[in-house]
Amino acid sequence: MRIIVGITGASGSIIGKRILEVLKEKDIETHLVITDAGKTTMSYEIGDVRTVEELATKTYDINDIGAAIASGSFETQGMIVAPCSMKTMSAIANGFEINLLVRAADACLKQRRRLILVPRETPIIKSYAENMVKCLELGAIVVPPMVPYYEKPKTVDEITDFFVGRVLDFFGIEHSLYKKWGGL
Repeated sequence: MRIIVGITGASGSIIGKRILEVLKEKDIETHLVITDAGKTTMSYEIGDVRTVEELATKTYDINDIGAAIASGSFETQGMIVAPCSMKTMSAIANGFEINLLVRAADACLKQRRRLILVPRETPIIKSYAENMVKCLELGAIVVPPMVPYYEKPKTVDEITDFFVGRVLDFFGIEHSLYKKWGGL
């Protein structure tokens, strides 16, 4: 299994990091691209960007538009952009290939592969909602990181693991990050 992971400048870089940790534990090949703003936010929220980059099988420069992940012929199960800034969401929605991350997302859409977008912005204004709808219409899956109150989480880590588990469910990756709902 091979999955592309993108991390943008939206708050929530811990989600991208945790996804990479779990995929590494599962011995799943990961291809990581981080925007410049993503590196800035990650430095503030997590610390050293290199510790996140080291979790990936391969890391790409955001400006390397000729990288393998930019092509539909590079076979993957899909891509996760977590967190996904509204700038990146807009670029994907409108086919504006501003960098490698967006080109890789476009390649996934063109090949009808899973593209999971994790928008981390609130409140939502009309242009954000319109771009989310455009992404949905293109075939992306938009998965905002909502708090699972019914799980009665006690820590941010529990909330993060629940959410990461929900994202990995789209790829059929088995995990024990949260307890599956079995009814009341």
